Amino acid sequence: MSVAGDTFPTRPPRRRGERLSGWSLGAGALAALVCLPVLAVLAIAAAPTGGIWQQLWSTVLPGYIGNTLALMLLVGVGVALTGTTTAWLTTMCQFPGRRLFEWALLLPLAFPAYVVAIVYVELLDYAGPLQGGLRALFGWQGPGAYWFPEIRSLGGAAAMLILVLYPYVYLLARTAFLDTSVSALEVARTLGQGPWQAFRTVTLPLARPAIVIGVALALMEVLADFGTVQIFAVETFTTGIYDVWLGFNNVRAAAQLAGLLLLFVLALIWIEWSSRRGRRFHNAGRHYRALPRQPLRGGRAAAAVAACLAPLALGFLLPAAVLLAWAVRTFGDLRLGDYLSDLANTLGLGLATAALAVAVAMYLSYAMRLSHGRVLVAAARLAASGYALPGPVIAVGVLLPFAWFDNMLIEWLRAHFGFTIGMLLSGTVVALTFAYLVRFMALALGSVEASLMRVTPNMDGAARTLGHGRWSILFRVHLPLIRGGALTAALLVLVEVMKELPATLILRPFNFSTLATRVFEFAADEQFEETGLWALSIVAAGVVPVALLSLSIGRSRPGAG
Repeated sequence: MSVAGDTFPTRPPRRRGERLSGWSLGAGALAALVCLPVLAVLAIAAAPTGGIWQQLWSTVLPGYIGNTLALMLLVGVGVALTGTTTAWLTTMCQFPGRRLFEWALLLPLAFPAYVVAIVYVELLDYAGPLQGGLRALFGWQGPGAYWFPEIRSLGGAAAMLILVLYPYVYLLARTAFLDTSVSALEVARTLGQGPWQAFRTVTLPLARPAIVIGVALALMEVLADFGTVQIFAVETFTTGIYDVWLGFNNVRAAAQLAGLLLLFVLALIWIEWSSRRGRRFHNAGRHYRALPRQPLRGGRAAAAVAACLAPLALGFLLPAAVLLAWAVRTFGDLRLGDYLSDLANTLGLGLATAALAVAVAMYLSYAMRLSHGRVLVAAARLAASGYALPGPVIAVGVLLPFAWFDNMLIEWLRAHFGFTIGMLLSGTVVALTFAYLVRFMALALGSVEASLMRVTPNMDGAARTLGHGRWSILFRVHLPLIRGGALTAALLVLVEVMKELPATLILRPFNFSTLATRVFEFAADEQFEETGLWALSIVAAGVVPVALLSLSIGRSRPGAG
């Protein structure tokens, strides 16, 4: 008698269908709720504008489009070159310090781009220590006496974003390189190709999908960035949404810009998908051996060390050292009450969002486990789509329906009971938490779903024979087994909430600050050194998931220990 999980007795088909319809309806309701911000933005953007579009086009819109496209081009090229080069060197070559660089090159991912921007503005601006030292050394008088690259510019903003976003390409490209078949490389060598030719004709084409995805992820972060471009005075869609809404109090114009920004994101997704359509990127063999690394000596080894050390030093070591120095220097004037309040607000929002995200991810993942129907799968994928949307788009989409609901409730209470209340949703931590949930749902769903897939279906069958229902199996069987994945999901969401800036600036309650908003306020007032402790706290939290990635990436090659 077989004891396979699918041989256990099941409930009658009709009753099973009723249960599944309940899960399907619940998943559909969650997906609709999570997609509400996007639908709200599209609805407002599609409504008659009353001349707003023409006014935007004749004033600021061409500048927003041009700056955004130029920034995407510069950052896309920069992260592709930096990430692919460092990934190839640490995977395919042998040189001093390679094992250190393998994991250390991921560390810039812990830095929010706006924090790195603050550091370099203070260091490289006209009043900074570098230019001041050059003037004192050479006796230059005034800015017209010498040339120095302008840090507050489009190129400066692109450089800051490249320094913190290249790990997206590095992570995915190195994983793809680790998956390279040694047999394919040996065939290339037998055809007379050297290491560089084999990389160009074999390794790089196989890794192309991973590189394209890494660049697309980095460009989505460029579209979502607000702090860096605001500090560097570069007008893009994100700064435009913020200025039009809060500066000119024009919700409809902000929705128009958010809708256009959403088109940019959808275009990126389509480009990435269409680049792989109809193509297959498979390794021919199933047997994996250790990759043969090309030994580098002399000048080549020095060049490899320099190529890996430059992005690490500029993107992590130098900014971290500067922030630590600022924190120590300003510790005597530290406003401890403000710091503790901001830390408590940030952790409270992060923990609440993490708990909600993991709960929703558990429900959706378990629903897909019970039935692989198209409705459930589509609902789960819709719930995870918010991660591709910039924070300003989600902020606009959250506040519009929440404000509508609050206004309707206020009018109803006034008409029927003769009294009014304040806003229940908009302008509160409820709206902010919901925006975080929409933005980072994909992180929780991916981790929880991957963990749940590793639980054998035989356990479900065994639990059913013992009289457990679906909810009992979820809480008493699956949850203890996947608690590691659930904790990882919660950690990832918590860290992203701590770093999120544009949605927090737009949706936060009055006189409510987080670590990220306080750093931005200090930077706006040119009080760069005061950001030290606040920024270090954000970076310290970001190092934790980066360390987890560093521990796992080397084991991604099949057969690795």
